[in-house]
Amino acid sequence: MTAAREVDVLIVGAGPAGLAAAARLAAAGAGRVEVLDRERQPGGTPRHCAHGGYGTLLHPLTGPAYARLLVTAAGRAGATVRPGVTALDWAGPLSLHTVSPDGPETLTARAVVLATGAHERPRAARLVPGTRPAGVHTTGELQRAVHLHGQHIGTRAVVVGAEDVSYAAADTVRAAGATVVAMLTEHARPQTAAARAADARLRHGVPLLTHTTVAELLGHGRLSGVRVRHRDGRTAVLPCDTVVFTGDFVPDHELARRAGLSLDPGTRGPAVDGTLHTSRPGVFAAGSLLHPAESAATAARDGVHAAGAVLDHLTGAGSRTERRTAGTGRPPAVPLTVAPPLRWIAPNRVTPADRLPYVLRTATELTRPVLHVTQNGRVLHRERLRTALPNRTLRLPADWTHRVDPDAGPVRVTVSPPGVSLPGVSPPPG
Repeated sequence: MTAAREVDVLIVGAGPAGLAAAARLAAAGAGRVEVLDRERQPGGTPRHCAHGGYGTLLHPLTGPAYARLLVTAAGRAGATVRPGVTALDWAGPLSLHTVSPDGPETLTARAVVLATGAHERPRAARLVPGTRPAGVHTTGELQRAVHLHGQHIGTRAVVVGAEDVSYAAADTVRAAGATVVAMLTEHARPQTAAARAADARLRHGVPLLTHTTVAELLGHGRLSGVRVRHRDGRTAVLPCDTVVFTGDFVPDHELARRAGLSLDPGTRGPAVDGTLHTSRPGVFAAGSLLHPAESAATAARDGVHAAGAVLDHLTGAGSRTERRTAGTGRPPAVPLTVAPPLRWIAPNRVTPADRLPYVLRTATELTRPVLHVTQNGRVLHRERLRTALPNRTLRLPADWTHRVDPDAGPVRVTVSPPGVSLPGVSPPPG
């Protein structure tokens, strides 16, 4: 028999976004706040990231220490954190079927926050040919094996990718006592801080192969090498017993998809406005589910922001503007889209009241591009950026959203070279 309970706020995912939301909601007196996570321990990805880079400049932390801090803060605020509980499917607009070692249960809430995160695409999803040997990992699999379970991973590793997460994977390889044979990227340069790339190359002696892709995995039983292809068509074999595929994150959006929520084609996560409200009244989303994969700090910021919107939802705040959109319980929002070479932007719906800064990504390297935000021939915002790189976050402030006309159609974000104006658009107001 399935038990049934009611809570005030149900949060799915006990990573930085979910825990930060829970702490703020519970501290604000939102009632019974419950956080579910299918993992046996809460904390999300930072739990198995033993490197630093978390916390603040004055109080730097490792990933596990940061995870413990978030879990402790949520618990002290009064939230209930329940690891080992899996949300299976929806039982109603704000109800979820769950299962745990204690059995099945149906939970109904006044508001639901989806903070289910993202994962790296494995080798099979990347369509890399070759055999199926042991020794093939994603960064997450590698970090769990090394830092959580103390497993041996091999002696010579190739890291596929050259972004922040790739260099974290290289650190994990070295922590396991193995050597990084090479890092490789299809792009012209690494997509991380110059100091970090130089440290790996000069202090640790890690070669970086640019304009290079994996053509084939070699070996039977255990990986024996990877065949790589350079931009000019030349191929070479790098002998190794471990390969780590990094980056290429996709959101864990199964619950969002099963709910029938509107999904953004760029991020492949739920479409949300600046309050992080999804297309279903009472359902919010936050963290890497919306923009895979930003930093833990960005995810936590999302969680805090979503909590504020949930509090407004629970108390009926903003009901005057909500009545403008009959039946949705939310202010009207218009789509916020990007044009190539930009890949995606989040949030990806916009209202004149939105204040959450936007994050976006580009597919190609851009040198001092000019960013344009337009609606129906009107420029709402324009700014020049520094060099933009793939897999590196671009940030867009929200100080232009008050110029959005809810009845004028989608808002579009484009880039142009310096000194090039967009045809057919009027300049932004002074």
